[in-house]
Amino acid sequence: MGTPDFAVPALQSLHTALGVRAVVTLPDKQKGRGLTLQPTDVAIAAADLGISTVLKPQSLKDPAFVEELNALQPDIICVIAFRILPEQVYSTARLGAFNVHASLLPKYRGAAPINWAIINGDRETGVTSFLLNNVVDTGTVLLQRSAPITDATTAGDLYNDLKVLAAQCALDTCNALIAGGISLKRQEETEATLAPKVFRTSSAIDWSKSAADVRNFIHGMSPVPCAWTTLNGETVKIYRASLPRDPSNRGDIGTFRIVDGKMLVSCADAELSLIEVQLPGKRKMMVEEFMRGYRGPSNGRFV
Repeated sequence: MGTPDFAVPALQSLHTALGVRAVVTLPDKQKGRGLTLQPTDVAIAAADLGISTVLKPQSLKDPAFVEELNALQPDIICVIAFRILPEQVYSTARLGAFNVHASLLPKYRGAAPINWAIINGDRETGVTSFLLNNVVDTGTVLLQRSAPITDATTAGDLYNDLKVLAAQCALDTCNALIAGGISLKRQEETEATLAPKVFRTSSAIDWSKSAADVRNFIHGMSPVPCAWTTLNGETVKIYRASLPRDPSNRGDIGTFRIVDGKMLVSCADAELSLIEVQLPGKRKMMVEEFMRGYRGPSNGRFV
């Protein structure tokens, strides 16, 4: 059960190794200028794999859907990036229904674990498979797999890394459930943290924070919803940044200067070097290209 491309590698891995009997995903949605109905990434992948049973219920509580699911007599239900399952759905699995979540639970329960791990400056995250219950992201842990976060890692980079790791975790979890005797670990509630969904309205850059915190915020919001600031009344999106080798803070908060082909912005404790930016109506570009077309002063201020 899944929707976006994050779940596709797991579907491919499980079907190749074990054979997936059925796929459950969201109904087709209207997209594009022509508002044509488009299937989810998972539905497209299922068709490519030749999986004939693809269910797209409007409601997971629909009695007809629950009856159809029961008729399949599932041994295992694997959920990745999907809806919250009601008990009458997840309880149909003979060996267990589990979710693969993109964090090392109980850290970062919620919709945006990848974003918040980077925003908070973590050096490690990962994926967790856990048994489903009636409270989101709180079930008994089955397996965990970790992944590093570097100074250059963006949410988009980590998303791509973790969807591969999630596929391996999903397969390992299925094999462990089939073999039996898998070790269960209760989540410690005192260690739980939340990862609420991130929005454009909350992705404005606060230059008064430390340069490292601003860089982490930029990377945690990249590529979507994307951190932004304003320059001369125009919105500037910033996708990547780095700390200079010899950081300094030579101006007021938010002021920038152009030195040796670099755009350096003053934060609370040091300057931050911008790497990849985007202006309204333009494609995103490296800051060197941006500066070739920049006609403003060699110093200015982001607000």
